[in-house]
Amino acid sequence: MADVRSTQEAAGEGSEISSLEIVVAVRRDDEGDALARELLRTRSRVRRLWPMSTRLPEDADVIFCELVPELPQCLPWVPGEPLAALVAVTPAIQAPDLKLLRNCAPHAVLHRPFTPGAVVTSLALARAQFLYERRLRSRIDKLDETLRAFRSVERAKTILMQSRKLDEEEAYHFMRRQAMNRRVSISAVAAAIVDSHDVLG
Repeated sequence: MADVRSTQEAAGEGSEISSLEIVVAVRRDDEGDALARELLRTRSRVRRLWPMSTRLPEDADVIFCELVPELPQCLPWVPGEPLAALVAVTPAIQAPDLKLLRNCAPHAVLHRPFTPGAVVTSLALARAQFLYERRLRSRIDKLDETLRAFRSVERAKTILMQSRKLDEEEAYHFMRRQAMNRRVSISAVAAAIVDSHDVLG
């Protein structure tokens, strides 16, 4: 029970691990069955999927998948932003294909033969890494938006300075008054100024 509780705390990040949708695209052998049983002990919803389909589901939170050569083509987000945490399950006999691993970009790797501790650890690690990457992407998107707004304001100021013979501070205060009067952001006013200037030349 302690292992399950610590896994829930590590992997939950705002949503309990027991609410996760987990897809297990792993061969139906003794180890594959043991993997599914161990994941069921976390009280997550577990779906078995074998043989592996040409396109893995898009509605899963975590996918445990055999590291097979066709895996990159089966991932619904390649190329693009991951839709789920991916755990690559590697064979016991041979070393994993490192180039294939890089192409799949898994959030964790589970080596055969695996132990119960390794299963919950890979689940916790993959989920935490996936959520961390999603937070980073959100921050990058916000920074990009801020940078675009800044450039738009700077360009609008230049347009106002040239068309209305204002200095930089007067141009900024003009946009600020317009934004307050219309109850919109300065960046929205700046975008309108830039757009109208581009249209009218």
